[in-house]
Amino acid sequence: MESTEVESDILRRVRALLRELDGHHPACQCGRGMLRWTLHKKIDQNPSNSSVLVRILVKELERAERGDFRHYIIPLLHTLMYTLIKAPCISEELCGRVYDFCKKLLTLPKPFCTIGLDYAIRLKMERTTPGMLYQRMVIAEQSLKSDPYPYHEKIFIFADPDLLSEAICNALVTDMEAAQVSQSPQACMCYVITHALQAALGEGCNSTSLKRSLQDMPMSDVEHWFGQVVAAVECARGEGSTGRSQHAARMEKIYQNVLSSCPAGDAPLGGLQGTPLPNPSISFHLWTEDDQLWKELVLFIRPLSHTCEPSCLSRDLDNFEIPDMVSDCECCQQSRFSVLSTDSGIERDLPAAPEEPFIPCSMETEQSRLQRKGGIKKKPSPLEGVAFLQAGCNGPGVKSPAKPQRKPGISLEHPAPLQRLHTARIVLLGDDRILGRLAQAYHSLRKRETRRVFLTPRLNLQFYYIPVVTGQPDTGAADHAATGQEDLCEVARYLGRADPWYESNINTLCHMIPKLATMPSSPSKHLVTDLFITDVIAYYVRMGIQPVCFQVYAVKVFFSDPVQEPAEDVFLTELHTQVQDSIPHRELSMTKRKMTLDGPGTDLTVTYRKVVLSNRVKELAVSLRSTGLVMKTIPADEAEDLVCLNVNITEIVKINNLSGRSFSAVANRLKTRYIQIRSTEQRPFTVCLDKDSRRTYRNVISVEVSPCLEPSYCLQKTRAMKFSLPETEDVGLVKYMPKSLLLPINTFAGIIQ
Repeated sequence: MESTEVESDILRRVRALLRELDGHHPACQCGRGMLRWTLHKKIDQNPSNSSVLVRILVKELERAERGDFRHYIIPLLHTLMYTLIKAPCISEELCGRVYDFCKKLLTLPKPFCTIGLDYAIRLKMERTTPGMLYQRMVIAEQSLKSDPYPYHEKIFIFADPDLLSEAICNALVTDMEAAQVSQSPQACMCYVITHALQAALGEGCNSTSLKRSLQDMPMSDVEHWFGQVVAAVECARGEGSTGRSQHAARMEKIYQNVLSSCPAGDAPLGGLQGTPLPNPSISFHLWTEDDQLWKELVLFIRPLSHTCEPSCLSRDLDNFEIPDMVSDCECCQQSRFSVLSTDSGIERDLPAAPEEPFIPCSMETEQSRLQRKGGIKKKPSPLEGVAFLQAGCNGPGVKSPAKPQRKPGISLEHPAPLQRLHTARIVLLGDDRILGRLAQAYHSLRKRETRRVFLTPRLNLQFYYIPVVTGQPDTGAADHAATGQEDLCEVARYLGRADPWYESNINTLCHMIPKLATMPSSPSKHLVTDLFITDVIAYYVRMGIQPVCFQVYAVKVFFSDPVQEPAEDVFLTELHTQVQDSIPHRELSMTKRKMTLDGPGTDLTVTYRKVVLSNRVKELAVSLRSTGLVMKTIPADEAEDLVCLNVNITEIVKINNLSGRSFSAVANRLKTRYIQIRSTEQRPFTVCLDKDSRRTYRNVISVEVSPCLEPSYCLQKTRAMKFSLPETEDVGLVKYMPKSLLLPINTFAGIIQ
């Protein structure tokens, strides 16, 4: 009877989750997103109910497929996989049903087939080697030392101190520090050992005795058994389904050895118990420097040594720069640096050395390399070592290192290609303005990588976005238009329309984070289980694997002062222009007279390429009088899939009637990818990018906007043009490279068609 009540309660919670996706849940809007969290917390409190939840979720998935409720499938599948990863043990029959359902999704369009394929691959590994998904996740997220699985992941949370209050930042830091109090390396290793043995042995594992034995062990013994378990699990993956019985036998042997290594106690015989899934490694950063993102990524791959003083970090990173590889690539032009050398390079200038002894043939290859003698040895900084790592990089714009002289009969081994062992998950907190800064930083990073590849072959870079607004909750974008307020979360609204699971779990944090930051701390604040924000962030970065790519646009600004050099920048969401009010005193009377005759604003010439479905280029030019315009890159309708600029120009129209002359404002709308705006009467205007007042250009006379090109594409095209006649079409390798610079932001489902 008790099991029936538990199953009914879980089914009721799952059905409430589905009603929330339809928008019919009676809970208030600010409470959305709590149902998924409370469901997982209830299972964490009683892990033996994991199989019950998985069975219910499988039934709901099959029902959603039969009833064509496709918007239920991805949320249910994410909930199921998250439960399955944390479950102590799931039967082979139940895993098989989930695996079969994921294979059925391969017949559906994206993103269903993409997510179904990814989860089918994971489930196949889990069926062959139970506990592998949990083990790999903990090893990577906690950066545990493991030779069989040497992967590392880290979450970098970036917040703009000008956009978020100090109270919100302090609350987030406190929340994350509290979540990692009990996550020592030894504790995480014990979690991996316990979960792997339970998953392999099932009811035959006495969890209580196992945990007690691990707690009494010294760190060296825990590391030893951790290595044994990881090696056994990774070895079983290569054996296939036939090696499952052998894997169970190996794990049984490890289990008996762990118990025998500690004195036997009077622990009761316990069944399966849940193993906590520790929160990922998270670092919180206030975004105060333009190149701070690049610096943190470099240090993630090559951390500073303990002997290096933290005060030297900024100086070392600022001094570290690599010369350009191509000087005539317009999008990648940077200052060139030269290096002063005190070595003449002439052999006779070297100090005399005693005659070297005979070198055996086996050592001849190693000794044949050129060596410097008589130099001053300097201990390199950890960041200076980056230059040495780059010699082995494979990528465009990289010169291969000088080949050593080889003699007949001696073969040289080529260095192994680099592997992406590090994954950096960048989480942005804020509104559209911080995404504009991210677009700037990402463009700068791609230009660095084009000049000399370092991060790209070693690092997987993932971007996540959590909207946070300190104002009051609103009901929609329509209210912004009615009240005249600026919508600072257009990207979040678009992602919420495209992905209902993102809307339920992430967009609800927009006003919840400021509210929780101002709430008084409760007595249970220190408990990890009560840290809602950290848990949601961990769930987002673990299950949000489908990117939504946004086009980054390049803008070139020309100023009224001919001496001033044009400025180049990028933006992601919006470009806003407005006629400048400040006019020199000598031009004030003439301007007033002209405004009286022609109306407010200034005369503009707009040249643009019209977007048509056939993709044929149709260039148009119009002249009009306007007070300003707004270019938006985020479509207002989720059904609109044209990647283009939506330009709204406020045109001033002169009306002659019996009462005299009057003026009215008319909104002109056009769609384009390339546009140029020029003031014909030399009256300047201002340009604001991504709604950020800190990124405002004044005294502007002309603006050019076009899709931002991928720097590596520009490099390869420049190289191709050197060896062939200038052509309008891409030739050679350029045809297969991404042309536009796209900023990917991860969600749970991507864009559901």
